[in-house]
This record gives sequence, C-alpha cells and structure tokens, in this order.
Amino acid sequence: MIHSDRGSDYTSTQCHDRTRKFGLRQSCGRTGSCFDNAAAESFWALLKEEIGTRTWPDRATARAEVFSFIETFYNRRRLRKHKTSGYLTPAETRQWQQHTLAA
Repeated sequence: MIHSDRGSDYTSTQCHDRTRKFGLRQSCGRTGSCFDNAAAESFWALLKEEIGTRTWPDRATARAEVFSFIETFYNRRRLRKHKTSGYLTPAETRQWQQHTLAA
C-alpha cells in the first residue's frame, strides 16, 4: 500500500503503472482534508526514525523487520502522546474500548 496526497506525481499514469508493476495499491487522502494523511505521515516518520531507511537483502527480511516493528513496538510499547488517549499504547486503547463497549 502506498498512501499519498493528491499531488500530480502520485496521481500520474507513470506512478500508477509502477505501483501496479510491484504489486502495490495506491491510497490517497480526500481532497481538502489534511487530516486524512496525518496518521500515515506520522507512522512513516516514526518507522523511518526507528528502523531507518536502508536496503534489505530481500523482501522477506524487510517484511519481517517492519512486522516486528509494528507488533513489538508500535502497537504494544509506543505511548500515544496525547492526554485524550490517556497516554496508552494503541493495544491498550483497543482493549479499553472493547471493555467499555462490552460493559
């Protein structure tokens, strides 16, 4: 999945063709809504900061490292930096929401 804004670079036929060539899908935020892209931008910034931008020996290794980052850090240890989320991790937030809905 490639998420981007609606800039001409990302909506061009050439970008679309290359995306398909590599078996990826495109996703674009809604026109005029800067909030659609905020979560994706935040995630990619944190991913680049934590595991860097490098070349892996193969796709399987890259996938394994990204999966590990998401499951061991991003969802389970990273605190959401806002008081409205109670400074919980995403996994804790989901548990709290499920518990609240069940009650």
